[in-house]
Amino acid sequence: MTEAKSVLASVTAIPVKVIKTLLSSYQIPDPLPWTQLAAPLAASEDTLARLDERLAKSPIRDGWIARTHFSDAAACLWLEGELVHLEDLVLHDAGMDVRAPTHELIRAHAVLRARRRIATAKPDWALSRTGLASLRGRDGKGDGDEGIEEDIDAPDDAIEGIEEAEPSGSLHDTDPRLAAAFAAVDAANANAARTLAGKTRAGLERDPLVYDLDWDEDARLDEWRAVVEQTRTLPPTLAAAIAAEAWSAIAPLQHTPWLGRLLAASMLCARAKTRWHLPCLQEGLKAIPLERRRPRNPASRLAVQLEAMTAVAAAGLKNHDRWLTARTLLVRKLDGRRSTSRLPALVDYVFTRPLVSAGMIAGSSASRRAPPRTWLASSDCGRRPGEGGIGRGGSHDS
Repeated sequence: MTEAKSVLASVTAIPVKVIKTLLSSYQIPDPLPWTQLAAPLAASEDTLARLDERLAKSPIRDGWIARTHFSDAAACLWLEGELVHLEDLVLHDAGMDVRAPTHELIRAHAVLRARRRIATAKPDWALSRTGLASLRGRDGKGDGDEGIEEDIDAPDDAIEGIEEAEPSGSLHDTDPRLAAAFAAVDAANANAARTLAGKTRAGLERDPLVYDLDWDEDARLDEWRAVVEQTRTLPPTLAAAIAAEAWSAIAPLQHTPWLGRLLAASMLCARAKTRWHLPCLQEGLKAIPLERRRPRNPASRLAVQLEAMTAVAAAGLKNHDRWLTARTLLVRKLDGRRSTSRLPALVDYVFTRPLVSAGMIAGSSASRRAPPRTWLASSDCGRRPGEGGIGRGGSHDS
């Protein structure tokens, strides 16, 4: 026993050092392999420009944009290995879920809301500090933590004011029971203020079971912004491809990897490459085969990003022409209708959603002054169910 103790006493403790998570970095290929990037770069620039010009004066531009928001949000989850049905996303967005929403559906809806927010804001809003703070869910933070800290400290000032304040009036000085009641009210107010202050501070502290506390998101975002700043002299599509690849390599945010492709699409709007729509980069990557989507060569990954832009723009042109033809046929069916008819508004509403149900039509502006049987009888307008007519359950699938 004594020998064992002596052996244990002779062993010195080895200090263990905790190694923090190393920041990932991204280096733009220098020099850029222009021979490998020239062809996909020219194709992506040309196809995106033609699509944007087609949408500039299109009568279904708003409907095309609304539909692509849904498809790109579903494609985002598809790239992460999750399946979100487009009809479930449409019904969840309308608040008409037929079942309890899944975690994947909620995430897809978050992507949908982020796309809408970026598309309706100024072209350079998403890349600004205010825009990034809003998209990250830190609207009140701004460029620093000062605003939040002031909001947290505000209840402490209120607590001190409550504790120092004394009710005025002669009754407080003369009636001991009234004075005790005032003291109890002051104590309750002070306790409530302290509780609210504690909850505010706890809300800002991230749960270590969910977040890596050594993951410095602000530093990683600054590094990503530095990479984006280096692309100002490059063509817009190539700059967006580099921004998307840099986001994947640096991973600034722990739980929103999809935000990088939305920011890359917003770069095309900020660089005036696409003035009338927000490109669907995630839907474009979905069209790329899995074995080609993540090559080892950095130059090949940039070429894949450019090919994805070309693929989604070409698909957007085909869908636009197909939907425009369908709308023209529906409008012809409405010739001779009364001037007060709501059917033209119904046609426009149908082309803003991938799927339309009778309940969604009832909650829209197109349903005013039109009985329910008129919606279902006239919205088909002679089209077969496979071509986008009313399907089972009173839904319009197009």
